[in-house]
Amino acid sequence: MSAEAKSSCPNCQRLQAQLEVQRAQFESLQAQLDVLQRTVTQLQAQLAAARKDSSTSSKPPSSDIVKPPQPPPPTGQDRRKIGGQPGHPKHERVLVPLELVNGGTHDHFVELCPACGHGLQPTAAAPHVVQQIEIHTVPLTIEEHCSHPGWCPHCQTVRYAPLPVTIERGGLVGPRLTTLIAYLKGACHASFSTIRTFLRDVVQVTISRGQLAKIIGKVTRALEQPFQELLEDLPARARLNIDETGHKQNGDRMWTWCFRASLYTLFKIDPTRSADV
Repeated sequence: MSAEAKSSCPNCQRLQAQLEVQRAQFESLQAQLDVLQRTVTQLQAQLAAARKDSSTSSKPPSSDIVKPPQPPPPTGQDRRKIGGQPGHPKHERVLVPLELVNGGTHDHFVELCPACGHGLQPTAAAPHVVQQIEIHTVPLTIEEHCSHPGWCPHCQTVRYAPLPVTIERGGLVGPRLTTLIAYLKGACHASFSTIRTFLRDVVQVTISRGQLAKIIGKVTRALEQPFQELLEDLPARARLNIDETGHKQNGDRMWTWCFRASLYTLFKIDPTRSADV
């Protein structure tokens, strides 16, 4: 059929119009397909990155722990009100036993009704008890030990009386205060400056930073034997949870290892993170 015949044929014109519409739809679908393919490629890359852990990459094991996102806070009527919730059982602090009340018991009576002013009569109802706990000045015990000298005419020298072992080894700080300082440094992770300020302002005793460092060193040496015993006990444990984290120590790369057994947790600093540790 000639071009003139096609242009004058109504059926051909209708088919040509449908073809143009389908061509436009195809081009639109092709563009959408290209966008979807790029999105799938991007999501696959993100999924692969999220699946990386210490067993499939060079990431440290500590990076395997990922906190889930927090849910959005409730709003409106679903928002939880402050205080006790409906149906929640009431909890009250248990009173301290009477034998431990060392500050005395104080009785308070009311003679007139605060509402009408009428006189009140005694009742057998139990009193309302409020216990208040308070601290007083920290009791410091300061002992003075004098080692008196004696002259030995045979040796031609002065000899001093030996001090008790606890005094000789303890020095300025006694065992209880040493324990408090070690607790602040170890369990509370306090700095020497914080410990020094606490002792000065609360305990009311001034100790230099250098002296505090010596006290912590003394406690560390005292714990070397039990630490070594636990270290030798680790291989005998049936199950252990182990992890490590890197850090700098005086500019050198070090690793702090954590070994969690059923009865104790042991930390060990090592210059390597290999399995030999």
